[in-house]
Amino acid sequence: MTLFNILVVNPKDYLTQISVYLNHKLLYMISRKHPAEELSTFNSIYDQVQFRKECIIRELKNNEFDLDELKIVISRGGLIKPLQSGVYEVNDLLKKDLLNSPVGDDIINIAGLLADAIATEVPGARAMIADPTVVDEFHDLARITGSPEIQRKSIFHALNQKAVAKMHAETHKRNYDEMNLIVAHIGNGTTVGAHRKGRVIDVNQGFEGDGPFSMVRSGSLPMGDVVKLCFSGKKTFDEMVCLLTHCAGVNAYLGTRDITEIEDRINNGDTHAKLIMEAMAYQVSKCIGEMFAVLKGEADAILITGDVAHSQFVVRNIIEHVEKFAPIFLYPGDNELQAMAGNALRVLRGEMVVQEYV
Repeated sequence: MTLFNILVVNPKDYLTQISVYLNHKLLYMISRKHPAEELSTFNSIYDQVQFRKECIIRELKNNEFDLDELKIVISRGGLIKPLQSGVYEVNDLLKKDLLNSPVGDDIINIAGLLADAIATEVPGARAMIADPTVVDEFHDLARITGSPEIQRKSIFHALNQKAVAKMHAETHKRNYDEMNLIVAHIGNGTTVGAHRKGRVIDVNQGFEGDGPFSMVRSGSLPMGDVVKLCFSGKKTFDEMVCLLTHCAGVNAYLGTRDITEIEDRINNGDTHAKLIMEAMAYQVSKCIGEMFAVLKGEADAILITGDVAHSQFVVRNIIEHVEKFAPIFLYPGDNELQAMAGNALRVLRGEMVVQEYV
């Protein structure tokens, strides 16, 4: 049997990413795809936890990983209450808030539940989450909206943004806590953060209709038109929420979120697809400009990450708009598995304290 001590699980809309580590050494990594028709049998995302747990355990056993050697199961954080950056043990209160999110439903909410379900099967194993999407390091100015009844919230790709920023600093023999960075995560959702001396002091609230539109999210919309649509009788409350979070963006315009397919269409002369992707890159560029202003024009680098960073077309269009601001570096993909494994390893080594969710 192969020894291992860290299991990283990362549920996404139509797949579950699994990686196994022996300390810092990656032993195994795979993405198990789940066809839409298979997942359609579940009434809600929360009903998928047992199904995905069984898939993961079956995968481990088929590859002769001894579950008794497992020490930490770590996954992404969900849409819970605002927290400081770090690693949190999955406790009863955390599970309750994942099931009854104060923000909204998203596949990331089952991540901590899934980690806990697997850890429960192994005596002595601990379930954790790292840098949840609600990491809040805002400065006060970033919270003000213009309406006393509404406050801006910090909801972003904290895990990947932090991991990429720290990786970049380390690669350039710098300290993350001494740098000013703009990090643009472009994927199903898009968030652009202003990292000032190790803290994300401002970022667009990408989950609920703020900032650039993305592969499935609407981004900022003209509020007058949104209010009219809300009261038009054409859409229910749930449909309006879906418009902001999962039922808009590139997918709504082009009928697909597959970036390879979209680039093929553009290369074959699809002018509509070209326009939509140029518009998305244009909006990301505008948001990068906003964060450049937040940092008072002092940015050491602009980092472009997320799955859409694999798209040469999108990246080229962004660079054309922002290359005069600061040096640009690409970190395609989400880097989430490596980031979570690194956090778990620091816990095992005693270099990081596991925080309690209260």
